This record gives sequence, C-alpha cells and structure tokens, in this order.
Amino acid sequence: MTERRLVTWEEFGRLAESLTDAIVRGGRRHELVIGILRGGCPLALMVADRLGARVDFLNIKSYSGIGERSSPTVLSTITEDAAGKDVIIVDDLVDEGATMSFAIDFIGDRYSPKSVETAALFVKPWSKFIPNYHLGVVREWVIFPWELCEFGTEGCKSGVVRARST
Repeated sequence: MTERRLVTWEEFGRLAESLTDAIVRGGRRHELVIGILRGGCPLALMVADRLGARVDFLNIKSYSGIGERSSPTVLSTITEDAAGKDVIIVDDLVDEGATMSFAIDFIGDRYSPKSVETAALFVKPWSKFIPNYHLGVVREWVIFPWELCEFGTEGCKSGVVRARST
C-alpha cells in the first residue's frame, strides 16, 4: 500500500509562501503566473498575489483515472498575453514530469514568452523533469486540501463534504 500524506490548508499556505520566497530569491520578476489545473490553481493564485503578477490557467488532462496516466492533452488554454513576458508555470506536484514538460513546450510554441520558468511544491524522485523551484522530493501519495473527497478521505461521503468541528 502506498503511504499517504495529507496536506492541510494551513500547511499548504506555509508551503506556498516558502515556494514564493524561493522564486523571489531567484531574482527574475515574473509578469505572468500560469497554473496547471487542477492542482496548480490554488498555488498559482497565491504565488501571483505575492509576486504582484497576472495569473492565468492552463487545463491539461494527463490522467484517465486515479493513478492512470495518458498523454497530456490541452482542454483549455490561457487568455492572458504571454508574448515577450517572463512567465512561471506552477503546479502542486511534478510526478513523472510529462505534464510540466508539455506545458513549457505548449506555452513557448504558442505564446512566445520572453522566458519560462517552473515551480512546484513537490517532485517525485523518479521524475524526468525538475522544476526551477521546488520545496522537496516526496515518495508518498500527497493529498491536497482541494482533493479530499476525490481520494475518499475521512469526512467525505457521496460527494458531500462535512465541516470538521474544531
């Protein structure tokens, strides 16, 4: 059985802040943050807010089911003008790296940005792609707070999320 790691909203906030700090230390002023949907959405919003950058989203389907990979396919693309801009593409986790590699090629070929960098909270040790910025390498299955019910986490039943008492 694969070990699981549950990331709470509070931990996610701390992780997003740490990743943004690393991006700032990198020295490039990114004008556009592109989040890869779904997992990159909350992260892109936080990173863009902290960087004072525009934000947009690229919807790429890379899974046909839980743990079942397929070739990356664009379901919807960005609407912001990326031409000549310093862009950073973000996602919650880079597993094998196919989605992030695909996103770089897609954005580069279609929108002609000045530069493209990448960031993710975590990278799997077997990934063929390492983002410019990441916080660590994880082997376990990471469950983020926006996907609790998707993985049958406690408190979710038939698509209904119950508030947890404190």
